[in-house]
Amino acid sequence: MMWPSIALLTFVTLQRLSELVLARRNTAALRARGAREVAPEHYPMMVALHAAWIIGLWLLAPGRPVEPFWLAIFMGLQALRLWVLATLKDRWTTRIVILPGVPLVSSGPYRFLRHPNYVVVVGEIAILPLTFGLPVYAIVFSLFNAAILHVRVKAENAALKSAMILK
Repeated sequence: MMWPSIALLTFVTLQRLSELVLARRNTAALRARGAREVAPEHYPMMVALHAAWIIGLWLLAPGRPVEPFWLAIFMGLQALRLWVLATLKDRWTTRIVILPGVPLVSSGPYRFLRHPNYVVVVGEIAILPLTFGLPVYAIVFSLFNAAILHVRVKAENAALKSAMILK
């Protein structure tokens, strides 16, 4: 049966595309308020990684069974994703954007984790392939994602610290 895997891939693809629209709008609004982007050099690699991840899943996953255990974990990650988006509101973006003079968000999941959105992304990169029974795919993309996130989190923490937002 092909439709469960295609439905899930369609959901994730539409989610990612709508997030790119939201991120672009939020980034433009933040820049209009005086925000600046930091460390944009890694951004094309991050976008390429995520595009390759979803395109590869479209090539490999249709028609594969959807494992309920991993699907439940993936859906739990979606709840955390919504909590992050609801907490950050118009400050959520896919880029590292610093708005001077505005304190760091410390409510919602940010009470417990410094980078909850990255926890979601790390989980999704691994869990969605596992949902389709693709463990090697999950490992390979998790390793690439870890390399990019290492650069990104380091740059983001440095930018927040230099803006005196992070202590």
